[in-house]
This record gives sequence, structure tokens and C-alpha cells, in this order.
Amino acid sequence: MWFDSGRVCLDLLATFTPHGDAEGIRDADELRLWLVGAGLVPDRTPLGRLGPDWVAAFRGLRADVDSLVRAELAGAAGPQEAAGPQEAAGALTRVNAAAAGPPPGLCAVRDREGHLVRELCGGVECPGLLAAVARDAVELLTDPGDLALLRACEGDGCARVYLDTSRGHRRRWCSSEQCGNRERVARHRRRVRSVAGVAGKG
Repeated sequence: MWFDSGRVCLDLLATFTPHGDAEGIRDADELRLWLVGAGLVPDRTPLGRLGPDWVAAFRGLRADVDSLVRAELAGAAGPQEAAGPQEAAGALTRVNAAAAGPPPGLCAVRDREGHLVRELCGGVECPGLLAAVARDAVELLTDPGDLALLRACEGDGCARVYLDTSRGHRRRWCSSEQCGNRERVARHRRRVRSVAGVAGKG
């Protein structure tokens, strides 16, 4: 799982790779790992009700946020052109509805060693966690500053989206270690083939 996009809603998008049809939230266990990794749920929080309905709800929110974010990347007229007017309007309505719900409350409690740790108050429910992610998406989509930093990875076959907070805003890849390194290796191979081709002609 990848948590380096700069936004929790974009981290959710990173759980699915459309080109390879790779699903990162296949079941409740993977959703639990994502919720903890994204910082939405403190570690060791009991999630007894987490089941297939939660997985379906988070996948649905992911699809809606993805269509809205891709439309923004496509340009100002994106929603209508990228997804079709009805689909875009439906996605926006569903994200707004999810964001309107109350997110889970946070409490500070003492652990066994007497240290203050975070806990979610009032139980953990799916709508509250969806609200936290949907609100993050609404904040992103309505913040001109963050939208100006929104980028799609230039890595071959990579569909990740991130906020480019690098100095000079010249970040090209979601990960320099992964996509960036693959691009550097591919570039090196192309140079080697080009040199070999020139030498062969000579």
C-alpha cells in the first residue's frame, strides 16, 4: 500500500491500478490495513463490524473521487468531457453526501504505561470513516492551491495521482525509487541500444 500522495483521498485512489486491474482492497483485512496505514484508525482499534459492505462502500467512494480528480487533471471542462455530465454529477453528489456525515471523534486516553494515545470515540462506523475521506476529497477539489499541485505520475503504466510539493514543483513520478528508477533504467537501455545500433552500422 502506498501513502505518499499528500492526501488521504489520493492514497485511497492508489489502492487500485486500472491498467493492471490490481485491486488493493480485496477484502476486509486489506481495508483494515489501509485504514490504519492512512491514519484514519489508530492501531489496535477494534473494527468488529468491518465486512464486505465496508469494502464495497470504500471502493464506491474511490471510484467517485477518482472520476472527479481525473476530470480536474483533464482541465476546467473536465467533469462533463471526461466522465459525461450525468456520471460526473452523480459522483459529485455521492461524494458530497458522504462528506456531509460526521467524521469519527478523537479522544486522548491513557495506555497501560500511562502515555496519552489516540482513540476513536463513540465506536467506529463505516459512514464516519467514509466522511473523513470524502471531506478530504472536497477540500482538495475546492482548494485552488492544492489543485495547482495535482499531478499524474509519468511512469509507464502508472495511474497514481499525487500532490507535487517538491521544491520547484518538478516531481514527475509518484515514487523516484519505483517509477522514477524504472524510467531511468529504460532510458539507459534505450541509449545502449542506440549506441549498439550506430556501432553496428559502422
